[in-house]
Amino acid sequence: MKICAEVCSYRNTACAEEECRMWIDYEEDLNCTEIAIEKNGRMTLKEVGKRLDVSYVRVTQIEKDALKKLEKNSFNE
Repeated sequence: MKICAEVCSYRNTACAEEECRMWIDYEEDLNCTEIAIEKNGRMTLKEVGKRLDVSYVRVTQIEKDALKKLEKNSFNE
């Protein structure tokens, strides 16, 4: 876990570092994806969409695009 996530978790306060690439606008998980993963473990696409404030369908589209890119890159090696 990143140091800023450890500090926020220890203090049980939401992160204010909006510039951090791990920051999400979801106070229940202290605005941190690191804390969200630590706290919840594996999440469904619906849960991810809720945290990112996007629809389940959009999360599914992003997942499919990412998997295509990973598959394409694995064949290039």
